[in-house]
Amino acid sequence: MFRFVSTRMILCDLKVLANLRKQHKSLDVITLFHKPSLPASTRVLNILKQVSAHASEGATEDQASDHSHQNKIQRSEFELNVTEEPPTSDQLRSILEYVGARRAKDIVDGARDENDAMRLLKEDNKRFRRPVALQIVDWNNGRAVIGDSESEIIKMVGELPKGETV
Repeated sequence: MFRFVSTRMILCDLKVLANLRKQHKSLDVITLFHKPSLPASTRVLNILKQVSAHASEGATEDQASDHSHQNKIQRSEFELNVTEEPPTSDQLRSILEYVGARRAKDIVDGARDENDAMRLLKEDNKRFRRPVALQIVDWNNGRAVIGDSESEIIKMVGELPKGETV
C-alpha cells in the first residue's frame, strides 16, 4: 500500500527530527584526573561541581521569564567525569596534543617529550603528576587546563559551545 505524502508534510517531519536532535545533543565531557588527598584537587572538583550545577539551573529556568542578566553569565551544561586513575595512552596523547608536547614534564614526572611521557607513564603510572599538576580535559573541544587556576577552569568551561535553543 502506497501513501501519498506532501512535500510540506515531509519538511514538517524533518523539522521535528532536527529539533529532537538539538534537544538530545550529547553534553561535552570534561574529565578531572582527581587525587582526593590533595587539597588543590578537591578545590578544583568543587569548582567544577559548582559551575556544573549553575549551568544545570540555567537550563531549567522558565524560558518565558526575563533572565537577560543570567544569560550573560550562563555556562553550557557539561558532563563531569571524575577519575582517580591516570590517563590511558590515548588520553595522554590527546592531552599532550591539547597543551603541547613541551608541557610533557608538567604532566609526567621526568618526561622530556611526548614519546618520553608515554614510555615513563607506561613504566610507572605514579609518574602522572597530579600532586603538581591537575588535569582537567575538555575532550569534545580539544582543550586542557593544567593546574588549579580557578580562572583558567572557569574560562575553559565558559568557552564550551552553547546549546542551540529550540
